[in-house]
Amino acid sequence: MSAEETITTPPGQARAGRWSAQAWFALVLAVMSLLVVAAALVGALVLQNTAQVSDRLVDRISPARIEAVNLQAALLNQETGVRGFVLTGKEQFLEPYVLGRDAERRTVARLHEFDSDGQPLRELAEVERLAGEWRSRYADPMIARTRTEGAESVTQGQTEEGRRTFEALRNALEAHNAAWGRAREAARADLSSARAGRDLAFLVILGTLLVAILAIALLLRLVVFRPLDRLSAAARRVTNGDFAHHVDTGGPADVAELARDIEAMRGRIVAELEETRRSRQLLDEQATELRRSNAELEQFAYVASHDLQEPLRKVASFTQMLEQRYGDKLDDRAKQYIGFAVDGAKRMQELINELLTFSRVGRITRDPVEFDLGDAARAALRNLSSAVEESGAEIEIGDLPQVSGDRSQFVMLWQNLIGNAIKFRHPDRAPAVRLEAGREGTDWRITVTDNGIGIDARFAEKIFVIFQRLHTRDAYAGTGIGLAICRKIVEHHHGKIWLDTDHTGGARFIITLPAGQDAPEEAETPAAAASPA
Repeated sequence: MSAEETITTPPGQARAGRWSAQAWFALVLAVMSLLVVAAALVGALVLQNTAQVSDRLVDRISPARIEAVNLQAALLNQETGVRGFVLTGKEQFLEPYVLGRDAERRTVARLHEFDSDGQPLRELAEVERLAGEWRSRYADPMIARTRTEGAESVTQGQTEEGRRTFEALRNALEAHNAAWGRAREAARADLSSARAGRDLAFLVILGTLLVAILAIALLLRLVVFRPLDRLSAAARRVTNGDFAHHVDTGGPADVAELARDIEAMRGRIVAELEETRRSRQLLDEQATELRRSNAELEQFAYVASHDLQEPLRKVASFTQMLEQRYGDKLDDRAKQYIGFAVDGAKRMQELINELLTFSRVGRITRDPVEFDLGDAARAALRNLSSAVEESGAEIEIGDLPQVSGDRSQFVMLWQNLIGNAIKFRHPDRAPAVRLEAGREGTDWRITVTDNGIGIDARFAEKIFVIFQRLHTRDAYAGTGIGLAICRKIVEHHHGKIWLDTDHTGGARFIITLPAGQDAPEEAETPAAAASPA
């Protein structure tokens, strides 16, 4: 398989016979293990051979040379002892001969232990033969004759013949020593050769391992790492925004599978981006349509605030003029009908104004500013001053926070909530309204509590729906839009408003508004803590 091979199979199908990166790594580890084992075996064999040659030189040849010298000294002592005894006839001169015989036997035995064949042992056998011949033919006979006949009994000829025989033995000893010397030199040469072979073997092993490492690194680079680099480069191109780039890297089976997965992910991203583009285009079209619709609503609001109210004013005014001019000619039922018509026209005008107000919330806004909610509440009280004075209401405004938004809308919010509290007051007591605020996490929690007739928990959501009334117009005036306007104002400022269904003895509305990042942390008020949503 070529290291540069690329994927030509369709996505989802693996190329038959392609190895995975894990398989390549397993192969590399197996090859490295075999090379290490082979290198260890070769190194062990080379070291063993070197040790054997060294041991032979140290444990056999060098001690054998020492014993060869000892053998020569033992034979020389024997010759010296025999010559001294023959000349003097004294037994003490024969002691070197006796000791030399014992030393010779021990030395020869050790020499036979050091080597079982070869030239040194052949020379040793010649030395033993000549030594035995010298003792049997000259040394022992001359010793015996000297003991029996005296020192003068040995002739000069016998002595000279024994000296020549021992000279042959001396030459054999030198040949024996020379044989061991040659054996030592040969062993040294073998040791040098073994050391050179050892060094060469280790250099070859080291070179083989280095070449194997380089070859394995090159193989991994071509087969594994290069496809991974191509995959990484392709992934970066897609990440940088080139979503049309096809991810196709080749390489081992698992890398190719990963490339197919990334290609599938790229295809999914492209499809999602196309869907997002279509959705954005649709949103743009809808935004354009919404802007057109808002423009039409603006036009409708203008028509509703001017053109629709003008006929209502005429109906009301001319009906009233009809009553004034022909009042003495109309009976009570006719006057009642005229009253109904005037009241209906005025309610229609009021309803149109409330609808305009509701439509403008969140659509026609000023730039948000920082303002104090307490100041907005006091402005609302000024607008309700006549109702407050007429009802004898007690309005308590606590320490309200500063928020960011449209101040005029919050004036409208407080005006609706406080106005409702006054409108729906309990018949047996003067209305009392209390506004409080406290910090709760990242929000301000504001409560508006009154002591009025209260609201049944079943209608906690219904009261915020436009045109939903809980009472008849005869019992309480109004259009049923006020609380819907309150909810729209609060939600436009990213807050929430709801009725506290656990509160008794009146109604309590809870409002949460986002607190600014630099708003001071304040403890919750008792009312806020006791009134969960």
